[in-house]
Amino acid sequence: MMKKLILLIFLTFNLSAREITPSDVYAQVVLIEQEINYMLDYYKIEYNEEKIKRDVKIYAKLKPRDVWQKSYEIMVKINMLRNAHHFPSISPVNMVPVLHLNPNLVYEQTQRIMTEINIFEYMNSIKIKKFELKHYMGKTPLDVFNGLSYISSALDRINKSSFTPSYVFAQNMRIYDDLSLILGKLNITDNTIPAKVNPKATPKDTFDTGIKILEKIKQLQILAGIGFVDFSSFKKQKATSSDVFTITQMIIAELQTIKAYLGIENITPEAKLYKSKTPVEVDQLMSWNLRKLNLVSNIVGGLDE
Repeated sequence: MMKKLILLIFLTFNLSAREITPSDVYAQVVLIEQEINYMLDYYKIEYNEEKIKRDVKIYAKLKPRDVWQKSYEIMVKINMLRNAHHFPSISPVNMVPVLHLNPNLVYEQTQRIMTEINIFEYMNSIKIKKFELKHYMGKTPLDVFNGLSYISSALDRINKSSFTPSYVFAQNMRIYDDLSLILGKLNITDNTIPAKVNPKATPKDTFDTGIKILEKIKQLQILAGIGFVDFSSFKKQKATSSDVFTITQMIIAELQTIKAYLGIENITPEAKLYKSKTPVEVDQLMSWNLRKLNLVSNIVGGLDE
């Protein structure tokens, strides 16, 4: 009997998942920052860490799901780095929609990022340096997000490029696919057609449309009692394709709560490869996505007025 009790205690201890806090995740992000700075120094790339951090810093009460999606952005940039050095691409991780994404999943992403960086260093004969893991307290998802934003921006310097309209178009198509799933689940007939082309469209126009989509998602989340995020602090006077890419990621992150609420288990499809897309095409697709989302007036009980 005693042996069985000891075995039960042992199994219970090992099956219980370790609780990861935003502070734990932040500590891992700091390690990645040091690793990226090490690579910048290795390639003799000039950079001002403090200035970059000031430029990318935002203020908002974010949730782990938004941070996770920011880590997805970094994995895409790591693919760009791999491609530039003639390594095969890898598929960034996607997952089944959940209402409440916990920090453990963001922690997992930091481990993937660090592993990929170390693989890149090894394959390019860059000496892998061991950095000391520090411990922090009181860190929030926003702190982690801003740390990842620095890493993303620093990777642009290593890649000597950033996201093009084609990359953004691919993410917009992922939003389109998610919205199609939501409309289908709600039995809403999608009678939308592509928005009228704005030949003068700029990334700022697309960015603003993305903010409108996030606002509409927030309204639906409030109706359903889903914890929402206020993205008003993301608004910009000027916007680049990279800024639009980030907004697409926030849209995808927030749509996962709608999908989870409706019982949709379909994973957001992997981004396809597009070439030679223009800001005008990106803007038209984002506007079409807004039209599709505006067909939904309520998700409570799967009802639509």
